Amino acid sequence: MSPSGEARSVPWGRRSFLALPLVVFASIAALLGLRLGDGDPALLPSVLIGRPAPNFDLPAIAGLGVPGLAARDLRAGHVSLVNVFASWCVECHAEHDALLALAQDPDLKAEGVTLVGLSYKDAPADAQRYLASEGNPFAAVGNDAAGRTGIDFGVYGVPETYVVKGDGTIAFKLVGGVTERNLPAFKAEIAKAMR
Repeated sequence: MSPSGEARSVPWGRRSFLALPLVVFASIAALLGLRLGDGDPALLPSVLIGRPAPNFDLPAIAGLGVPGLAARDLRAGHVSLVNVFASWCVECHAEHDALLALAQDPDLKAEGVTLVGLSYKDAPADAQRYLASEGNPFAAVGNDAAGRTGIDFGVYGVPETYVVKGDGTIAFKLVGGVTERNLPAFKAEIAKAMR
């Protein structure tokens, strides 16, 4: 109110100027909200898609009864699924049953698809205990205790699974665990890599 007791009105131009930050904030929030809901966050792009898997040669983990893992194993003429895991990873434990099922999938077996593991930044004894107690779905497991090979693959975090064509070319990357929800899309990517 003015000193004389009359209400003063704020000119329209000034009111709209004062509301501008609120409108800008609301617009940005709406745009971010739409982008966050756009697509599956597990399907993050990788700069290695369409490129050869990095060169590596990892030793086996004692007590598992399977060999270590090397880049040459990913160029054996069949599709390989490289699962990056760790015994300390909660989501790795959650996806474990899905990996066991993938390893036993008769259609994938008939096509020669092989599931291999990359033990990422994990003590070999811990990885061995984890796979011995939960079941080992992997035909080979490489010990990447230092995490160097994971870095070369572009690992964001565990678990991640790469679909690698028979010539060693990375065809697809799944960030996060294999789940019932993403399994159909993941199998479609495997089928594409087999062509």
